[in-house]
Amino acid sequence: MGSVSLKPGDGTARFKRSTLCSSAVNILMLFSVLATNLFALYAFTYSPKHHTITPFHHKNITLISQHVSLIIKQIDSSQKKLARIENQLLGYQTLDVSRPNLANELKLFLQHHQLPLGKDSRTRITEMVASVGHSCEKSADLLSQYMTYKVSGPCPDDWSLVQKLILRGCEPLPRRRCFAKTVPKVGLSTWSGLGCKNINCLNKKPNGFAFDRQKYVKATSKNDFLIDDVLAMGNNGIRIGFDIGTGSKTGTFAALMAEKNVTIITNTLNVDAPYSDFIAARGVFPLFLSLDHRFPFYDNVFDLVHVTSGLDVETKPEKLEFLMFDTDRILRVGGLLWLDNIHCGDDEKKRTFTRLIEKFGYKKLKWVVGQKMDGAVGSGKHEVYLSAVLQKPVRI
Repeated sequence: MGSVSLKPGDGTARFKRSTLCSSAVNILMLFSVLATNLFALYAFTYSPKHHTITPFHHKNITLISQHVSLIIKQIDSSQKKLARIENQLLGYQTLDVSRPNLANELKLFLQHHQLPLGKDSRTRITEMVASVGHSCEKSADLLSQYMTYKVSGPCPDDWSLVQKLILRGCEPLPRRRCFAKTVPKVGLSTWSGLGCKNINCLNKKPNGFAFDRQKYVKATSKNDFLIDDVLAMGNNGIRIGFDIGTGSKTGTFAALMAEKNVTIITNTLNVDAPYSDFIAARGVFPLFLSLDHRFPFYDNVFDLVHVTSGLDVETKPEKLEFLMFDTDRILRVGGLLWLDNIHCGDDEKKRTFTRLIEKFGYKKLKWVVGQKMDGAVGSGKHEVYLSAVLQKPVRI
């Protein structure tokens, strides 16, 4: 599926530095406020013995006023400086539209649009801001290339550029004012820049149509669970689900579930084949999205989340935790999390992944650990695989 690398500790270090900066500026601001109040108290409560105002007293009051004004300016400057430092540390800078060779369409899209009636009484916002991933700043040249096209004309055949931006964390991408290329459903022979040019090619791949259909109808190993058996564990309450990973990237799982009156959304990317087109051609829903993106669904909406071999257990623990917490977020209470042949590599990584799963307190309806020969490596080594059906608990 591809991923964006994350350096361990980067996020923590950035927030620590940001917190230190915030604390220092807050202390400075507190000292400034106290000093201002003391000077003000002195100015308004001090009265000379003879109740006469001399030029010396006028001079003192003027100096105090100037000092207060200077402190206010310093506070304002410190607040602005703190905001800039936090933006730099957290990486949420906006794209610099003044840089040369930036596409005009991108500049137009990134413009803030003021609401015609001023501040909205419900949302409290005053302007509409373009939604573009903050990591796009690091790929501004590619993003500008993506936004270079003829307005109201055909969009460039740049699916590979789109996928490259997504895999670099530039997600979501800006909208475009051009017509997307149309692909006829029959034949699908117009796929460009890909290894596969027809459906027969897809069938020959390890995760092709013929292969992954069989495992859900007739188990080939103890790690393979049948669809009917899993649906029975849900007490006939499975209506909608989300399929994550590469194990069913041709949409076979969603197609088989549709036969059971269950609607499945399939997460996919076009890696070596136009899987999104193929899934849609089968009448099921493809979601063109990387696993580094927050799932664009509301909380507690799915009855079933099906996770396949695309889940990378060997990635950084923190990154895997983010993915699992987001998966838990979209699954309703009592819903099923189906871990389908998750590749753990060895027993130690399996134990690490198991500890992460147990953190969520799911009820284990079915839990199977097995070994398979890793034919891709050619070493004859047995790899550890985990399959499970888990039920989300009620949390108070």
